[in-house]
Amino acid sequence: MKFIPTDIVGVFSIETELIADVRGDFARSFCAEEFRNAGINFAVAQTNISRNHRRGTLRGMHFQADPAPDPKLVRCTRGRIFDVAIDLRPQSSSFCRWVGAELDPGRQNALFVPPGCAHGFLTLEDNCEIEYLMGAPFVADLARGVRWDDPTFAIDWPLTPELMSDRDASYPDFAVET
Repeated sequence: MKFIPTDIVGVFSIETELIADVRGDFARSFCAEEFRNAGINFAVAQTNISRNHRRGTLRGMHFQADPAPDPKLVRCTRGRIFDVAIDLRPQSSSFCRWVGAELDPGRQNALFVPPGCAHGFLTLEDNCEIEYLMGAPFVADLARGVRWDDPTFAIDWPLTPELMSDRDASYPDFAVET
């Protein structure tokens, strides 16, 4: 696997390294040792699958608060998505910055989102399926979010979302503490 740092501290774009022959190809999609060697402490606690029927579906921007923040490795297994992470760690040099990456099964790429970052995605095609490897179990009382179109972050989405939950549409503006 190739771990490519992004503009956000701790967020990595991850590319698989295919081994191909006449039968097809093979790639490692997760390896705890390779993650450790890349300086990423990540143990899988839960796996989730998100299926989205329509192009323009937005899910996010979600995070889990302390004491159980939720790092995640996100991969699109069907369709194509624009995947986004926002750095919400006040002590980080990339605080309030965002990065986006197009994920699709043809490239078999993924985005690693560390604790303290919000995450969300926008479907670019109908019938998308996204798999999350989670570093912490879901705790409903710790679930939080920031608005997808908050001017603090000014995310440059590739298209206007057409479908999202009421909760995702109604998160308040993010207040930057000074």
